Amino acid sequence: MLISGGGTNMAALLYASRAADCPYQLVLVASNNPAAAGLTLAQAEGVATFAHAHTGLKRREHEALIDQAVRESGAEYVALAGYMRILSPAFVRGWKGRIVNIHPSLLPKYTGLQTHERALAAGDGEAGCTVHLVTPALDEGPVLGQTRVAVLAGDSAQTLAARVLIAEHQLYSRCLAALVSKARSPEYLTGEVRARALALAEADEVVSHGMACFGIVKGKKFAYVSNDHHGDGKVALLVKISGADEQAQLIEFDPPRYFRPAYFGNDWVGIRLDLGDTDWDAIAEWLERSWSTVAPKRLTALRDAAAQF
Repeated sequence: MLISGGGTNMAALLYASRAADCPYQLVLVASNNPAAAGLTLAQAEGVATFAHAHTGLKRREHEALIDQAVRESGAEYVALAGYMRILSPAFVRGWKGRIVNIHPSLLPKYTGLQTHERALAAGDGEAGCTVHLVTPALDEGPVLGQTRVAVLAGDSAQTLAARVLIAEHQLYSRCLAALVSKARSPEYLTGEVRARALALAEADEVVSHGMACFGIVKGKKFAYVSNDHHGDGKVALLVKISGADEQAQLIEFDPPRYFRPAYFGNDWVGIRLDLGDTDWDAIAEWLERSWSTVAPKRLTALRDAAAQF
């Protein structure tokens, strides 16, 4: 988690993580403010911390320090909680789909600061909070969840903020747990592959040996999604490759991600989907490449012709 102050949302996520069924754990609290009170709390609770002031550093220099600390901690996701620095597009892209934030308004209303003052000035009957994925555009990432909070007669920005903060503490842990769980769910992962595989020309889906299998209609197969295939404990995409040399190179390059699937030949490779950091653009490219090895020439010719325009 990245914080700049007291870290109450950090504390809420930490204490929620201690439930037996919580799918995430907090491995690092990092801050641009070495005096942040949240760091003291994290240390007392046995969570590793990292702090480095941003003053005197260029944004990219400070972000590089934060990014290095986060990656060295083994973190798979970054959660922002009162981190008072706007992150650069480069940092956000490095954690695409795996960086979340909680914002004290019902987005898309009131992006940025002074959300409660603006809600009161507009005469809104309700306020609230939003958990969303972080994208380069400020407070505009996909919404993961919202909680609505009634505006009471006589509310000030401070009294409204206090009630919204209670809602934040409950919402954030639920949304983070759902995001982390989804990233390892066989149903979700298969669905993501399915959407990309069936977008290819004349692709269809069948079930083969208990696995979702994608091929050319009445033709050869180009991809499988395995779920604990022969007890390997993995959710993975199996695609065709050029042969044993490429298979060995991929496995050597990234052994946690690539593997030789059991009972498939040297012209197939397994790509783990359940590591929490799947690059779905890369998966789409793997699918298209595998598809092209079995697709009739009339289909690949059409694709190549279209690519010229």
